[in-house]
Amino acid sequence: MTTPDPTDPTAPRGRPDAPPGTAGLATATVDDHGVVTGWSEGARQLLGHRAEEVLGRRAAELLAEPTAGDTAGGAGPCLAEGARWSGTVALRHRDGHRVEVELLAHRGPVAEDGATGWLLVSAVPREPLPRDAPALQDPGAADRGFVQSPCILALFDTELRLIRANAEMEATTALSEDRMRGLRLSELVPHRESDRVERAMRRVLESGERHDLESGRLRLPGLSHEHAYMVSLAPLTDPAGGLRGVCFAAYDITAQREARQRLLLLSEAGARLGSTLDLDRIAQELVEVAVPRFADFANVDLLTFLHDGDEPPEGPLSAPITLRHTAHRSVLEGAPEALAGIGGLITHPEHSLTARSLTEGRAVRYQITAPLLASWEARDPVRAARIRDYGIHSVIMVPMRARGVTLGAASFARHRTPTPFTADDVLLAEELTARAAVCVDNTRRYLRERRTALTLQRSLLPQRMPDLTALEVASRYLPSGTYAGVGGDWFDAIPLSGARAAVVVGDVVGRGLRASATMGRLRTAVRTLADIDLPPGELLTHLDDLVTRLSSEEDPEMPAAVGATCLYAIYDPVSRHCAIAAAGHPAPLVVSPEGTADLPALSIGPPLGLGGLPFETTETELPEGSVLALYTNGLINSRHREIGEGLDTLRNALSSPVASLDALCDSVLRALLPARPDDDIALLLARTRALGTDRVATWAIPPDAAAVADARRNTVERLTDWGLEKAVFTTELIVSELVTNAIRYARPPIRLRLIRDRALICEVSDGSSTAPHVRRARVFDEGGRGLMLVAQMATRWGTRQSTDGKTIWVEQDLASG
Repeated sequence: MTTPDPTDPTAPRGRPDAPPGTAGLATATVDDHGVVTGWSEGARQLLGHRAEEVLGRRAAELLAEPTAGDTAGGAGPCLAEGARWSGTVALRHRDGHRVEVELLAHRGPVAEDGATGWLLVSAVPREPLPRDAPALQDPGAADRGFVQSPCILALFDTELRLIRANAEMEATTALSEDRMRGLRLSELVPHRESDRVERAMRRVLESGERHDLESGRLRLPGLSHEHAYMVSLAPLTDPAGGLRGVCFAAYDITAQREARQRLLLLSEAGARLGSTLDLDRIAQELVEVAVPRFADFANVDLLTFLHDGDEPPEGPLSAPITLRHTAHRSVLEGAPEALAGIGGLITHPEHSLTARSLTEGRAVRYQITAPLLASWEARDPVRAARIRDYGIHSVIMVPMRARGVTLGAASFARHRTPTPFTADDVLLAEELTARAAVCVDNTRRYLRERRTALTLQRSLLPQRMPDLTALEVASRYLPSGTYAGVGGDWFDAIPLSGARAAVVVGDVVGRGLRASATMGRLRTAVRTLADIDLPPGELLTHLDDLVTRLSSEEDPEMPAAVGATCLYAIYDPVSRHCAIAAAGHPAPLVVSPEGTADLPALSIGPPLGLGGLPFETTETELPEGSVLALYTNGLINSRHREIGEGLDTLRNALSSPVASLDALCDSVLRALLPARPDDDIALLLARTRALGTDRVATWAIPPDAAAVADARRNTVERLTDWGLEKAVFTTELIVSELVTNAIRYARPPIRLRLIRDRALICEVSDGSSTAPHVRRARVFDEGGRGLMLVAQMATRWGTRQSTDGKTIWVEQDLASG
């Protein structure tokens, strides 16, 4: 594009690309400052000014009379505001006479650099046509325009009988005007849409006002396919204004209707396909969207790795290809066109439509012809028979691909709809399938992460509960049934020294792999802290510090809150005392031997990770046979039920008599859980046991070296009573060493306790908090070998602290003795 020469009076200014045929127009351009920037030959003819005389001058100088209050930089009120203006303007000719013109002004770009301004247009006055001009002497022009109009036109009288019809009306009805004259529309085209139009025509006759309506799809006798129309109705009047009938005009809007329906179909597909993370449901939603509005039959086949939980195959696919038939739908009951039932495997040979689409990675469309069907019968007679039996005449096959991964294929077929698929239909099928493919791939990725998280979580949870003296334990863990992801619920039962046992349950904030990994770290930490025999409140304090430290170590580019709730309890079968501490976790329920379930008076501390706040330990005595129920909040809280209601249901379920703890776990889950729980659920039931006095022996030891002999003698007598003569020698040495150390290095009170359990437990308690440690004695040292000997003779040994001192405990495995 070149800039016009401003000295050329014939060049159009400001619109160098002005279309041909504008010689009779006067055009000029004016910038936002009211300065003339373009001047055409028509403008010169209108006002006599050459371009070089006008360009760069203010447009207001061309006005016959200056205008007051001009806000357009001197261009006149017509250019003051808005994007378009039209009206009469008085201009001054070059020779001084006044010229009134009809002016049309448009605002927009007027220069090659995109600068905005105004384009002014006015017709150059011409001599009027003579009355004998051919255009004015043709009385049949209007009649021919009616007949030859590309729209359907007709005139109906007041009785709604046809008077006139144009050629397009004749073509669509396949009737001549003479044969149609005198008939109603409903008689010409027997269809419910004709009845609806006739009702609208009566309203036009009654009201005298125009009426527009959109028809449904119908197939007219003169057309091969269904069409949709926009019908416009107007009253037909005589020169005196009398009502003579109805003017009928119909415009074919099939293309617009189909485009709108495609958009609606895509919108519905997006809403339905994105509502689930279930492979089968996504496939079913796709075929339900497609049938019957787009196809008469549709089916989705997915590659088998999706349902098997495997990774996608590497490299391009090659025939034959085996797919799992996942969904189908048909306008025929039972979808008899399908080659297999839902879930069945179908192998597609090399020359099949599906295999070709998948190997080539593109959609294919076929119009089924007799030669094409004959060639298929030779290679794949089963599929060819289905096509022939049900009259399938048009097929689209689309591969399902997302993020570079081939997932399966979707096929669409028509046999009841006479219109074959078009190129536009292929685009729609590709878009529908692409949206479904993204949802399928999202589900694949989600299921892969869920399986990984579940595998990790189950590997971190107890594979089986330990056999404890203090407690009979049963547990259940159920991952969430929703698509929010696997949570961080965990539980554990831990054997402690002195025949005691600890139970713990916790819930990590968040879901997915991160929550599972955090759960594993916390469970390991709890076991480590439990091994050093920390009381519940102190253990939770250390755990709180750990969670706080984990939060500070989070990747700043992937921030995620680290937090958890936890409940930890220790039960002693000798004293029947239970010590409990909770960090933001629901309190346990205690079921008495009589079957009454109650909440203990427990002080619940803040969740783990807040830091700096204490956790209080609550002690209570539990009769033998009591059941301690620990659980995560997913058991009692859901979107369908408040916590209070869930707690009442849990209380009632725990109070029901059952044969075993495992049966009680199942009963609780049946009473509280929906088919797909909203959250992960951990349930741990522990029934208390007690050690009778016949299995425990306790002696107070005076702080006197002579008491060591008495302690050995009492130990021998009690082991003999228990029938443990084989353990006498080792136990006597252990007791002698521990009691001697307590008398020599600790302070009273000193106590010796023997417990006969699966192992023989020897405990010596004193009032000192100083823990002993094993050291290596030199050759000539007189002492320092006692604990080394104890460690060699014991199965395991350790120290636990208490509020009034410490206890050194030693276990011997009776089975090996």
